[in-house]
Amino acid sequence: MAATPRFRKNAVDGTAPEAPVPGARAHEGGGAVGGPDRKHPVDEKLPPLRMFTSGLQHVAAMYAGVVAPPMIVGPAVGLSAKETAFLMGASLFTAGIATLLQTLGFWRIGARLPFVNGVSFAGVTPMIAIGKDRGHDGIAVIFGAIIVAGLLGFVLAPYFCKLVRFFPPVVTGTVITLIGVSLLPVAFNWSQGGNATADDYGSTTNITMAAVTLVIVLALRKLLRGFLQQIAILLGLVVGTLIAVPAGITDFGALGDADVVGFPTPFHFGAPQFEIAAILSMCIVMLVCMTESTADMLALGKIVGRPADERTIEGGLRADTLGSAVSPLFNGFMCSAFAQNIGLVAMTRVRSRFVVAAGGVILVLLGLVPVAASVIALVPLPVLGGAGIVLFGSVAASGIQTLATAALEKGENALIVAAAVGVGLIPIAAPGFYHAFPEDLLVVLDSGISTGCVVAIVLNLAFNHWGRTPGVPSDPETAAADGEQPKDPMALPVAR
Repeated sequence: MAATPRFRKNAVDGTAPEAPVPGARAHEGGGAVGGPDRKHPVDEKLPPLRMFTSGLQHVAAMYAGVVAPPMIVGPAVGLSAKETAFLMGASLFTAGIATLLQTLGFWRIGARLPFVNGVSFAGVTPMIAIGKDRGHDGIAVIFGAIIVAGLLGFVLAPYFCKLVRFFPPVVTGTVITLIGVSLLPVAFNWSQGGNATADDYGSTTNITMAAVTLVIVLALRKLLRGFLQQIAILLGLVVGTLIAVPAGITDFGALGDADVVGFPTPFHFGAPQFEIAAILSMCIVMLVCMTESTADMLALGKIVGRPADERTIEGGLRADTLGSAVSPLFNGFMCSAFAQNIGLVAMTRVRSRFVVAAGGVILVLLGLVPVAASVIALVPLPVLGGAGIVLFGSVAASGIQTLATAALEKGENALIVAAAVGVGLIPIAAPGFYHAFPEDLLVVLDSGISTGCVVAIVLNLAFNHWGRTPGVPSDPETAAADGEQPKDPMALPVAR
């Protein structure tokens, strides 16, 4: 008689382990299950209240990142305040659609991971250059370029996903660390007030409020247990916002100006226009977004215990690119992964994709009910910044955990990490470093995640792949990246 599968429980949260113990049945798509009826944590459906509050926490973590690009692009191309507000609502609506594509999916579209999509910051500078002072015509050209770039990305997804074999732990750990470190300046900017031209930017009130929120979140994580501990970020944002009211940094003006109901009318700014230069620029942005999304999916796969394989990445990229192609129909911009929500998954250990799908539904509703969106907008940026330090720091910590498995003491892996992190930090430490380079190149060079990722991949190939003696297997880590199997599985070769 076959032995009954046995499973250890996670020492932290009591969930199923991220890898099966001997005799356990592997779940399709990765991860372990405890029997025919035991679902992987990614596929679990939580009770309705827990699903809603956890989904709302994801929305709170990403809200500022979704509305910031339209807030910047709208005035730059000459739109009025009301039209810019319309763009913000449309961005929430399309972010919700893209998130649902990722989490629920259909056919071979969607990573089916707790993967949040929103408006990409990578396209802000090119979009401003395309539409500067052109009003509705500028927005129409931007939308036309995004549609073409999205369709191109959708076609390239099956080929782009094959790059996953070039992302061993030494590469993924480096990129995940860079994602977290690259996001920290965003939290610092929010902590100072978010608007560098404002009189109170960097004031002691703003920074103190961010520090208070940070302490509240840490204290809640320490003192609470169970579900309340998992929504510590959301509770911290609520408490921080209440404290910010007497401090005078909560703006209630948005509530009075918002409509109760509104729909992002298709092609509100006119039919899309197609210009070659704009299309080329946004296609470059799309490739950058696909690179970052690939790294994000690999990071999230490790965190939730369902490693992202080629098919998962292909589905995720298709959801990204399809969401981007459809987004302009509803007056939204290019969609890509939101790394800050990966930090939230890592911190709360709530791995259900249906929780993030609930967040996607909330985003769609916020896009349809502007006054509801304004309620979330009440959270002051300093409060969001204090929570963001924990969120983004969690991403960097996940990268460091991955690097701990990368055998840095062997071969030149430590050198790969050193060079890739160094290059990836250039846009953060010296923002004007590449100012003399052509503007089209800045789309890539100003993204530390993209440049660090490219350097890590190239150096990993140079040191761990190229020049190996034919027929001689590589070390275990490199062999895994290549899909090789050592000739003698009982005697793995010693790594260089």
